[in-house]
Amino acid sequence: MSAIQEALAAVRDRAAAAPQCAIVLGSGLGTLADVMDRDAVLPYRTIPHFPEPGAAGHAGELVLGRLDGRPVAVLCGRAHLYEGYTAQQLALPVRVLAALGARVLVLTNAAGALAPAFRRGDLMLLADQLNLTGTNPLVGPNDESIGPRFPDMSAAYDPELRALAAAAAKAEGIALRTGVYAGVLGPSYETPAEIRMLRAMGADAVGMSTVVEAIAARHAGLRVLGIAAITNAAAGSAETLSHDDVLAAAAALAPRFVRLVRRIVRGLS
Repeated sequence: MSAIQEALAAVRDRAAAAPQCAIVLGSGLGTLADVMDRDAVLPYRTIPHFPEPGAAGHAGELVLGRLDGRPVAVLCGRAHLYEGYTAQQLALPVRVLAALGARVLVLTNAAGALAPAFRRGDLMLLADQLNLTGTNPLVGPNDESIGPRFPDMSAAYDPELRALAAAAAKAEGIALRTGVYAGVLGPSYETPAEIRMLRAMGADAVGMSTVVEAIAARHAGLRVLGIAAITNAAAGSAETLSHDDVLAAAAALAPRFVRLVRRIVRGLS
């Protein structure tokens, strides 16, 4: 039995889940799971092969249930490459969500601003991504039962889902930026020189997650939506960067984030 099948069997032993939508919650954004009607809560440590997050602000639980009446699976927190996991290990939860039946994946994260107009507390819709982690979850033999050897990434973030998110933000009266997300390895924050490089490459925000999951999701045929919570200014600003400040900023914008994601989920066809 493959690692995906073992993890899937463990989940199905605890809940008869058939989620329409799956959501990955980034640093400090776990309050969305608090408004769900929960059927089951599975700590990652109870699911074979699931990578366990070590960073603060990542609960490490799979919550299955309903959000505003829609069946969802929510990953409360994620593991990261900088914790020593491989890209293939980080892809496994996404692949399990796909095997559970999810067809839409909402990836969320906390990110640092690169675009000069962006401010702490903004929400950004991901239009595209730069994978600067130095790795890819598809390296190695390809499992054709999951997806093709060379998946197309020309629309990594689904245009229709982005339009839905923009309409949801307008309906809720929430300002929503749009930009390109650069995913880097971490765990150190970027130097001022690296920030200048990332801006020159066309990135609007930077973080240490998401890009590997997006590749794995597209490989598996999932439609992907990405939302970044801008929790800090980039290096070179007057701010000194710390993870505690990131979590505090995420907590402050969480009510807007929760309203936005709930509206998006209600709008899924």
